[in-house]
Amino acid sequence: MKFGVTIFPTDYSIAPADLAVALEERGFESLWLPEHSHIPASRRSPWPGGGELPKPYYDCFDPLVSLAAAAAVTTDLKLCTGICLVVQRDPIQLAKEISTLDQISRGRVIMGVGGGWNAEEMADHGTDFKTRFALMRERVAAIKTIWTESKPEYHGAFVDFEPMLTWPKPVQTPHPPVIVGGGFPHGARRAIAYGDGWMPIGGRSLDILDVLPRFRQMAAEADRDPGSLPVTVFGVAPDGDEIRRNADAGVDRGIFLLPAAARDDVLPRLDRLAGLIG
Repeated sequence: MKFGVTIFPTDYSIAPADLAVALEERGFESLWLPEHSHIPASRRSPWPGGGELPKPYYDCFDPLVSLAAAAAVTTDLKLCTGICLVVQRDPIQLAKEISTLDQISRGRVIMGVGGGWNAEEMADHGTDFKTRFALMRERVAAIKTIWTESKPEYHGAFVDFEPMLTWPKPVQTPHPPVIVGGGFPHGARRAIAYGDGWMPIGGRSLDILDVLPRFRQMAAEADRDPGSLPVTVFGVAPDGDEIRRNADAGVDRGIFLLPAAARDDVLPRLDRLAGLIG
């Protein structure tokens, strides 16, 4: 089992580059950064976590710029979006940005994607909340086409472009893994349909480990090799027994949540986590 962390990088938290160096020094596999372009002031969409929306959601840095800073100071750390809101980004430009990051990092990118929850934020980008998952599927397919073909073209209900020439291509072949976030069963179905892995959030309405056998059965029924769909659990508890439960269940990767705090607060937390996973 591999381990990573996620954090909202902000102007008051540990810098992405400093965090990346500290993670690599302590043997962590990956850094996962979330995304919100903005938070509409209306606040009509409720936060899925319940209660008031935490301040770092308003303040977070752009994940791809932050991961580029992390790439420049590390050699092995995986650089991951957790999640990239593809429904709010242009797929042609996003394909180039991810390819560029994969080139800069020499093949260390994992692209976590999700449909998002903030309807007003999406609307400001011209995205209809009701059709966001169909849009996400097409944009992921179009991005993979751009990454893997010399003259890519795509014709769908939401994404449509004629043959083009676009480089760089990613270092990883056939492309960086696209890990689909979401709950069970809907997020799991989307991961099986077009993902390279599934990324549920632990500790919410159900125990992810309870549904892993069904997820693998669903993959087999869809003619997907369950072994080709690694499971990354976001929010795994920093507890030795819980870590062992996840490992025994075949979870491929556990992601610990870090607060958007300063370096002097974050580094001791990393030391404690490193002791657990060691």
